[in-house]
Amino acid sequence: MLSRGKIATAIVLCTMALFYHAQSQSCPEKNGRYPVPDQCDAYIECVDGEPRRQLCPDGLLFNDKVSLFTYPCQYPIDVDCGSRTRTQPPIPTEDCPHQFGYYKVGDRANCGQFKNCAGGTAYVLDCPTGLAFNSATYQCDWPDLVEDCDAEAYLGFKCPAQAQGLVQPVRFFRAPNDCQKYFLCVDDRPRVNFCGPEQAFNELINACDGVANVTGCA
Repeated sequence: MLSRGKIATAIVLCTMALFYHAQSQSCPEKNGRYPVPDQCDAYIECVDGEPRRQLCPDGLLFNDKVSLFTYPCQYPIDVDCGSRTRTQPPIPTEDCPHQFGYYKVGDRANCGQFKNCAGGTAYVLDCPTGLAFNSATYQCDWPDLVEDCDAEAYLGFKCPAQAQGLVQPVRFFRAPNDCQKYFLCVDDRPRVNFCGPEQAFNELINACDGVANVTGCA
């Protein structure tokens, strides 16, 4: 284990290295922010012509496309790193792989939750009922459009097989035990929807209808 003196020396040397590296960077303009050639979460900030190396918080990347009035460290889906592939080593916590970021919670059959990691603390959030968290967009989406979600297992419904020669791209099915709930099969993958108050899904018209008009739902 390193002594406190050796740790302090290492910190000083690291700080000096970052300072001299920054000094080696020129400032194209007196004030601006510029990418470090090989690293995506670091940048050079020029103030009155003086360069200073900056490092984004763990999990965020430097976006060289934003204006000077916008915070330049952003989520990976919003940043094109190009050839700047290197990043700082992650600083994980018990609940977060990085200090900042959005991450799916659960497996392929449980896709409706995600966590927002901020400063290493995870805040677990729920997607609206029937939607799944899409790690590629950081949004809640139809589960059949989410690559790492098993829509059938998650929704508990498998679209019935179609008769040969009568293929329909979109089909509707009322949920077996809930008149207000119905499944929309798109290319034989399920999505769930709900009718409003005092309404039920009417299979005769494939739409929500007054509950009194739907057989077996009065």
